[in-house]
Amino acid sequence: MMMELIDTHAHLYDERFADDLPETIARAAEAGVGQIISMGDTMAASAQAVADAECYPALYAAVGIHPESACAPTDEMQEQLLAWAKHPKVVAIGEIGLDYYWEKDPERRALQRELFTVQLRLARAAGLPVCIHDREAHGDTLAILKAAGEGLTGVLHCYSGSIETARELWKMGFCIGIDGPLTFKNAAKLPDIVREAPRDKLLIETDSPYLAPVPLRGKRNEPAYVVHVAAKIAEIRGETVEEVAHYTTENARRLYPKLV
Repeated sequence: MMMELIDTHAHLYDERFADDLPETIARAAEAGVGQIISMGDTMAASAQAVADAECYPALYAAVGIHPESACAPTDEMQEQLLAWAKHPKVVAIGEIGLDYYWEKDPERRALQRELFTVQLRLARAAGLPVCIHDREAHGDTLAILKAAGEGLTGVLHCYSGSIETARELWKMGFCIGIDGPLTFKNAAKLPDIVREAPRDKLLIETDSPYLAPVPLRGKRNEPAYVVHVAAKIAEIRGETVEEVAHYTTENARRLYPKLV
């Protein structure tokens, strides 16, 4: 029997899929990836993710504004995000969070924090989990989650923090998302974090079209390649790929109840 996998984080609205989105989804299905969550990261991308989810049974959407696109959260934007959140195929508010790697300006970082906090509140109002981007902002991300994330569930996408931060997140009920970088030679501390992670706190992702795993590094990433992430997790944890596929799929469906 073919394994059942879920790619819990992709960006299939991206123009790099404009010419072969149906074929990309078909290749994913052939690899056992039956469901894919396409993440919005701007209002326009969120609208496209929702539209794509309406067209393709395998696709689901998340809606939100990425920190790299941080802007003042207007009432109109918040109302639209809440309206999308009611859609049966919108499973999360995301991709939201903080990115201090690209943004060095203190005022722009403050705007990121404001937008992040507002979107956490929207997620609570909508009754949806969150998908969080955290790049070199681990302390502030954790602090905001503790201050404004009470009662929320979610995932730290493409986890890059420390084992200490991961333990805090697991205690709070958050999952960590594991992507192609786990397969890279410079994966550093990530294998140790994956080794220690509770089974019920791991999700697998591609972040397509970015971060293609070894042996496809440097190519356009796509959801079919999430099997390489599952295989690396299995190798590190001394499990079978089938086991990893089973529990990460269960975790995805528990975190995102709209997946059917």
